[in-house]
Amino acid sequence: MLSVALAAALGITVASVAGNASAADLPLSQGKPATASSVESAAFPASAAVDGDAGTRWSSTFADPQWLQVDLGSTQSISQVVLNWEAAYASAFTIQTSPNGSTWTNISPVTTGRAGVQTLNVTGSGRYVRMNGTTRATPYGYSLWEFQVFGSGVNPSPSNPTLPTSDTPDLGPNVRIFEPGTPASTIQSAVDQAFNAQLRSPTAQFGTQRHVFLFKPGAYGRVWANVGFYTTLAGLGLNPDDVTINGAVNVDSGWNYGDESNATQNFWRSMENLSIVPEGGTNRWAVSQAAPMRRVHIKGNLTLAPSNQDNGQGYSSGGYLADSVVDGAVSSGSQQQWYTRDSRIARWDGGVWNMVYSGVQGAPPNAFPNPPHTTLATTPVTREKPYLYVDGAGLYRVFVPALRRNSAGASWPNTAGTSIPMREFYVAKPGDSAARINSALAQGLNLFFTPGTYSLDETIRVTRANTVVTGIGFPTLIPNNGVEALNVADVDGVKVSGLTFDAGTTNSPTLMSVGRAGVHTDHAANPISLQDVFFRIGSSVQGKATTTLVVHSDDTIIDHIWAWRADHGGAPTGWAVNTGDTGLVVNGDDVLATGLFVEHYQKYEVIWNGNRGKTIFFQNEKPYDVPNQAAWIGPRGNGYAAYKVADSVTDHQLWGGGSYAFFNANPSVRVDRAFEVPNRAGVRLRSVLTVSLGDVGTIANVVNDTGGSVPNPAGNTTPRNVVAYP
Repeated sequence: MLSVALAAALGITVASVAGNASAADLPLSQGKPATASSVESAAFPASAAVDGDAGTRWSSTFADPQWLQVDLGSTQSISQVVLNWEAAYASAFTIQTSPNGSTWTNISPVTTGRAGVQTLNVTGSGRYVRMNGTTRATPYGYSLWEFQVFGSGVNPSPSNPTLPTSDTPDLGPNVRIFEPGTPASTIQSAVDQAFNAQLRSPTAQFGTQRHVFLFKPGAYGRVWANVGFYTTLAGLGLNPDDVTINGAVNVDSGWNYGDESNATQNFWRSMENLSIVPEGGTNRWAVSQAAPMRRVHIKGNLTLAPSNQDNGQGYSSGGYLADSVVDGAVSSGSQQQWYTRDSRIARWDGGVWNMVYSGVQGAPPNAFPNPPHTTLATTPVTREKPYLYVDGAGLYRVFVPALRRNSAGASWPNTAGTSIPMREFYVAKPGDSAARINSALAQGLNLFFTPGTYSLDETIRVTRANTVVTGIGFPTLIPNNGVEALNVADVDGVKVSGLTFDAGTTNSPTLMSVGRAGVHTDHAANPISLQDVFFRIGSSVQGKATTTLVVHSDDTIIDHIWAWRADHGGAPTGWAVNTGDTGLVVNGDDVLATGLFVEHYQKYEVIWNGNRGKTIFFQNEKPYDVPNQAAWIGPRGNGYAAYKVADSVTDHQLWGGGSYAFFNANPSVRVDRAFEVPNRAGVRLRSVLTVSLGDVGTIANVVNDTGGSVPNPAGNTTPRNVVAYP
């Protein structure tokens, strides 16, 4: 095999990288069974790489690819891998783990080897660990003197966890669970108490209160639930029709302090996985951003507008509806914009500026801008949000719906997917540290966040493929000292849903990131998905974050996010106070966004660098608080576009996008364009518009230098529309 002297003759540098595992970590691999894809001869067996003797080695045949793996005997938490390469090393390899020796997860990016000792700090778990070499550095094979795997020695198997889990978990004091036998008066009293405490309250919008009302399968007598901030009503059946509420799950105007005439601040509430027989035949859900209705059956009509709409009041600015059935008509009324996905309705009445439908049976025909309906027959890729339910034995489980392609209509009944027992989740509660949460992940557990606020002094790191990270009742993660709140590795199938992120008072470069910069792994068969994930810069704290969400991983599904730099809050807000450049940066290829709400950031609000990206529905407001034009000059003139597609992108599509200006701090401020994209045939925008709200502030063009200016000479907040670009 290749000697060090021969390596030098070939111009190969033999390097040694110093690095030791933490004193707390154990050498897990020494003396354990090892196998390899091949051996050069019997003199170089796989076992020689794990025998603790740096004078013996494994060597493969002279071909690509090759692998060496060790069986640790049980699933272990892995923190570091040390490779002592002979002069024949890998120029490209990954470290992988597996629970069974057949399905593998990368816990390192593609890495360039080097002759000598190479130390890789990793985070992951598995029984089997392997070096998977794809490219040799020399004409010879792959050769390792030693392959050492270090970790904590903790077995993270969900069946034998260190941290406690249960199939009948305690979900904390903010969750009430009702049964069909619960008196309707008891339920009514509980929901009234939660709502009335917020009624015209100056602190409720950014308060710490959290309320979740869960209904076990069955029918419930007359309940009229007014839904306030940070409130969730959800059924615990496997299907929506397993839970029936007679009455209403109601959201209206007239209750929110400071905005009683409108529904434009009806944020942060949700309803899912139940059916409603609406009193009087119509259920009202007059919400704005971050208020999803998912997996709901309305056995009647649905109105999305407040009861006082018209005559200069009753405005609303939503919203999102998915995987639902409405037996009657949906009336959007004063809703400025709305996105409906993969549902069935009898018909849709109304539309103001930007009503978008994908995969909706019964949707109106595509007619933008008159009326303003943008309709796609199917949604390219969907994976519905995981949800909690109770099985026939009274045990709690989380159902994870399967991926669908070119989908239309609701996924239920008979939803394809996987059911996970709650004993495989760590149930996080306010007060849990990030270290404890990371320990649960290292055990191989999924995460289930209960309602409340979580202060994080380190990053929560998700490294295991197919991990489910979900929450109920708007659990809110606040990073301290500028750390990133959540980091998802570039692995298959991670599902993140139902979380809210508040920026901390020390600037965080990012609040959440997905994947690793510069790494492009094909995840099309099992993408990472984000659903009902909300970000705030400025709320009850004067937060700061440069970018709220960065997506590096290819094929990621972004299904309903609201990234919001606050124009008002429980703490004072302002141009130099709650600072934030960008809401979303997409670096991955083949990323799909369905229901993208991004508002008030100080530079480009969305930056899309990846190729073959798709967005179905985009809603934006420019920052209200630009002090003057000199403070807001972008690289291409006045201000920054809301939606920026990088000049290097050759293929991108957007359907149904609106950007609005309301420069009330200085109405003379202008931005040259709302959408900035390269002029290429493969970059296509359909049904995009701009509006100057109250004719306050100027957007000079819709797309690039096309579309005309708002305020429109027609006045009265009249939009400018571009049906197709180019």
